Amino acid sequence: MSMMRNGLLALLSVIVLIPCICEAGTGTRLPVQQELPNILWLTSEDNSPMLGCYGDPLATTPSLDKLAEAGFLYTHAYANAPVCAPSRNTIITGVYACSAGNENMRSYYSKSAIIRLLPEYLREKGYYCTNNDKQDYNFAKVESDGWNESSKSAHYKNRKPGQPFFAVFNCGISHESCLHRPDSSVPRHDPAKVQLPPYHPDTKAIRTDWARYYDYIEKMDAWVGDKLKELDEAGLSENTIVIYYGDHGGVLPRSKRYVYETGTRIPFIIRIPEKFKKLYPAAAPGSKIDRLISLVDLLPTMLSIADIPVPGYLQGHAFLGPSRTADPSYVHMFRGRMDERIDMSRAVRDKQYRYIRNYLPYRIYGQHIGYLWKAPSMRSWEAEYVAGRCNEVQSRFFRPKPVEELYDTEKDPWEVNNLAGKPAYQAVLLRMREENSQWMKEIRDAGFIPEGEVKRISDKQPVYDYMRSGQQPVDELIAVSDLANFATAKDIFKLTQSLKSTNAVIRYWAANGLLQLGEDAKYAVASLETALTDASADVAITSAEALYKLGHTAEALPVLLQSLNNPEIMVQLHALNVIDNSCRRDEQVIKAVSAVVEKQKVKRNEYISNISEWILNKP
Repeated sequence: MSMMRNGLLALLSVIVLIPCICEAGTGTRLPVQQELPNILWLTSEDNSPMLGCYGDPLATTPSLDKLAEAGFLYTHAYANAPVCAPSRNTIITGVYACSAGNENMRSYYSKSAIIRLLPEYLREKGYYCTNNDKQDYNFAKVESDGWNESSKSAHYKNRKPGQPFFAVFNCGISHESCLHRPDSSVPRHDPAKVQLPPYHPDTKAIRTDWARYYDYIEKMDAWVGDKLKELDEAGLSENTIVIYYGDHGGVLPRSKRYVYETGTRIPFIIRIPEKFKKLYPAAAPGSKIDRLISLVDLLPTMLSIADIPVPGYLQGHAFLGPSRTADPSYVHMFRGRMDERIDMSRAVRDKQYRYIRNYLPYRIYGQHIGYLWKAPSMRSWEAEYVAGRCNEVQSRFFRPKPVEELYDTEKDPWEVNNLAGKPAYQAVLLRMREENSQWMKEIRDAGFIPEGEVKRISDKQPVYDYMRSGQQPVDELIAVSDLANFATAKDIFKLTQSLKSTNAVIRYWAANGLLQLGEDAKYAVASLETALTDASADVAITSAEALYKLGHTAEALPVLLQSLNNPEIMVQLHALNVIDNSCRRDEQVIKAVSAVVEKQKVKRNEYISNISEWILNKP
């Protein structure tokens, strides 16, 4: 008996001593292995914070409201791009898509080997990584996308016993396509109770789309509830950090695709188990966090949570864990080509103001996009405008954009009162303008490069690498784009000199400047005519548009029509954008565009088909 007692005492002494094992001869306690948290992402598509927990009185979202009560709700969370593919590119890489030539919607250019995907880092740490199932990363296929599983059946339950997991589940219920389906049923949410934004005319179709979208938000909320219940029933809730967010804003007209609050502000809620309370962003769950965050921050934050060093090339800021940074003063957004429509805008947001810079202000926001126009609300808005029933605020969407926009989002949450020209706000305007320029320099923004040139570059090397090779002087690109946007007649000499640059991108922006000058550019006709034979098709097309608007159609139109036969799709698309926006539908145009439509029957490109058919059939 005494031998058994002595044996038990010896065993207990070993157990007690295990946590206190010291390094021999130092008296220093060895580090204890930390348990890694599971990480679950629940991602919804295309929705702004239309949730009860965000104060929306019409929303029916009990699951997400409960999640917010048990977690932390971020009040100033943003997508960096207002549409899925560039946004998801930014999320999975931790690099702004416009920094790597991937800002344009569905543009499959190559990825730099420097840039790694989030699951690659986590798998090296021992995580089982699953994606169910949307990727849409907006770059060419790479050898490995980094996941253990990426499919409609991918699930964390397939991991090894005890293995930590990183699992993504994507909800498409709230995707904009939900409003494209014919539906004669009465929405569950009352259209009469919808508070329409001032830029929307009050029509039955618009109210119905708003109300019906609240119905889909309710269904999305139920999906979240099912995923959380599944986690709980598996006994994993106490070991799993849950993050819910929207991939960008939307989805009613003038939200998705546009760098306003409605297009970029997203819901973002994170629930952290008590055992990982050292990661809490505030003292207690249920708190609202006003730190500015954006989706480019997700990758470095996940690395920080998993105790993985954050590489220096990443462009976001960790907002949790040991690598957490100081609260940033700004978040940044970008807009490039949206489906078949070419555009370029950048936005900067602090906690009060939003600054928007429109680099192609002569292109209206309301350019016809085939997919967007499937929504009854979008067609209704356009019909009201065409009929002359829209007021000044509602009409702006279909008119040329200002170069700069500035909004006080606290006083003007719908962003309809542009403060950019008001003397009282000049200090704010200049501060935000400078921040935008500095950010573009810092990330080496590739959005200045027209897409025909992007394709040529990416055939040789990834655009991210190209922008860091010294071949493209970003400071000069910013300077010439500033000149283009703010030029007056006295700047014609500078623009014509830039039109002779050895750099095709500088020539492109010089041509843009002359285009924006309108009639004042008549003194540059000779320079524009010379540029019609430019080695860069984008320069020639932009110069042709400037000449066409000056009345030199005989010289300009052949260049545009010939560009429709260019082997590069993005060059054809550029020419079609110009033809639609600036050219009369005369016999030559109809014949040339009809030929494009015929070719599309053999080898179809969605964007070429959409804009060509629109040109032929628009009212």
